[in-house]
Amino acid sequence: MMRPFPYPTGHAVPLFLAPMAGVSESPFRRLCRRHGADVVVTEFLSAEGIRREDQATLSKLHFSADERTIGVQIFGAEPAAMADAAALVTDVFQPEFIDINFGCPVKKVVKRNGGSGCLKDLGLVQDVIRAVVRATHLPVTCKIRSGWSEEMRDPVAIGLRCQDAGVRAIALHPRTRSQMYTGSARWEEIAALSQALEIPVIGNGDIKTAADAYRMWRQTGCAAVMIARGSYGQPWIFAQARALIEGTMRVPTPPVEERFAVALDHARMVQEYEVDPVGAALEFRKHLGWYVRGLPHSADLRKRLHQVNSFAEVEGIFADYLAAAGRGEHADAHSDAGDTVAEPAIAGVGDE
Repeated sequence: MMRPFPYPTGHAVPLFLAPMAGVSESPFRRLCRRHGADVVVTEFLSAEGIRREDQATLSKLHFSADERTIGVQIFGAEPAAMADAAALVTDVFQPEFIDINFGCPVKKVVKRNGGSGCLKDLGLVQDVIRAVVRATHLPVTCKIRSGWSEEMRDPVAIGLRCQDAGVRAIALHPRTRSQMYTGSARWEEIAALSQALEIPVIGNGDIKTAADAYRMWRQTGCAAVMIARGSYGQPWIFAQARALIEGTMRVPTPPVEERFAVALDHARMVQEYEVDPVGAALEFRKHLGWYVRGLPHSADLRKRLHQVNSFAEVEGIFADYLAAAGRGEHADAHSDAGDTVAEPAIAGVGDE
């Protein structure tokens, strides 16, 4: 009998927004919660940065009441540092849970044995978990990959060790570290882990649409679905996936006017949250590119949006596009659905 989640989830099959560096910041977490995400997780944060009270790191720990249920994700390979970080997060920020990142494949993290680097030593994984569990009264969870390499690929063994050490839920991205983001996520490994563990297993990987989220849930029997890159530029994916899982009325993809309104709402939240308006606008360019993906003439539109230096410019560009559409200038255009959008350097760290 699988144990329930150790924190409020809102639904029997909750939908999670994945922790993604440079993407799952407070404004985006709030937006996704509004659009149906049940649980959100912070960007992964360095235990060393937290314990040293580095201000840049601590600033990313702040969240608002409308983001709950929220977990704070920390990474590191030193049990004592991870324990100190967990204690500080618990006392000062009081999220619903602490999540440990054993999944990040990025070189600058794994070179210090953080993230998926820990998977080379499952004894270390257990030491880190036990240290964090001792340091907090909050539930401790973790996110893993299927192994460090193909030779060491054994997500069930990793999951059993994590469960034995005290984690209360586990998210699996079924790729190895050596795969990075190549190949396909092996959803059958999520199914195997769900069968093997008593704690809830959260499935993650290769979810681009709401239908993918529904398919993962049906095929794997996972307790929850975690959406990463599928949320880029389409936070409504959560409401769409919820409708499929619950068997309720289909939630359509918003028309272009509504899509732009969501993007502008997101931009306003970022503007209120960030202290540097120009830097915030530059950083927001990637989101703008995602919001217009697949629209007629989106390559030209994205080119303009990727040159903005202020949020005020965005409204004007959107207004121009809608005016042109009103004149029928996009009527015969094919959508640029095949376009790819440049990803930020470390967006999606530890995830899809």
